[in-house]
Amino acid sequence: MEGRSKSRYAFQGSSGNGFNSPKQKRRSNATRRSASDPAVSVQRFEHEEASESEETPAEKELSTMSFEELIQLQNTVGKKQFQRKVKELGGDRPGKTKEMQSDKQEPLEMSSKRPVPYLRKVTHAKKELRRDPRFDDLSGDYKPEVFEKTYSFLDDIKKCEKEIVQKKLRKVRNTEVKEKLEQLLLRMDQQERANQKQQKLRERELEFKRQQREKAQQGKKPFYLKKGDLHKLELADKYQELKKQGKLENFLSKKRKRNSKKDHKRLPNL
Repeated sequence: MEGRSKSRYAFQGSSGNGFNSPKQKRRSNATRRSASDPAVSVQRFEHEEASESEETPAEKELSTMSFEELIQLQNTVGKKQFQRKVKELGGDRPGKTKEMQSDKQEPLEMSSKRPVPYLRKVTHAKKELRRDPRFDDLSGDYKPEVFEKTYSFLDDIKKCEKEIVQKKLRKVRNTEVKEKLEQLLLRMDQQERANQKQQKLRERELEFKRQQREKAQQGKKPFYLKKGDLHKLELADKYQELKKQGKLENFLSKKRKRNSKKDHKRLPNL
């Protein structure tokens, strides 16, 4: 009990008023002296700086008190007065400042303590515009004839690259490198055959359109070629080419075997 009463009296101070700290007393006395003497004001500021760096007896007493003693002291003095006194002794502490909006383009962060207004300003992010030349009218229409003429120099470059790969394939000894070069050469041949096939198909379409224009000039009704008819013409050209090379019978026999296997799979199991 004696220790608790001493701590309470030490907290209240010598003036009898429990809410005036020694630091505040020194400041009030210094202001009275500085009003009459300017030299005292300089000493006052120096004294305040030195006193702020040192802890007062009341601060030391509060730091050494237990939690139970602090609760009893709060009950005797009062909660509001106790908190105000502790705040005066502890001084102003810098609080954490949170930036509400770091950039103008970012949306404004609303406080969680108040409801969001219905009609609020929303800063939308600028939509990034992307342009695909395949679907953009600014790039113009795709015409295969014009495209082939414009990029015809690529065929010469591909031929040179193919010759270089063939030379490397003849000289290389490593099996892994040889396999990679063979795959590359095979892909080049496939691309070349596909381009030739597309070119022949395009030439056939142009020839058919030219014939239809001539018939229309003569007063005949134009005939529009379907995809199925175009495929039949393509097969006819393919058979003629195989017949010239003497590979037509071999090709037809292989095709019959494939078709017979497909038909056999479709038959029900008896």
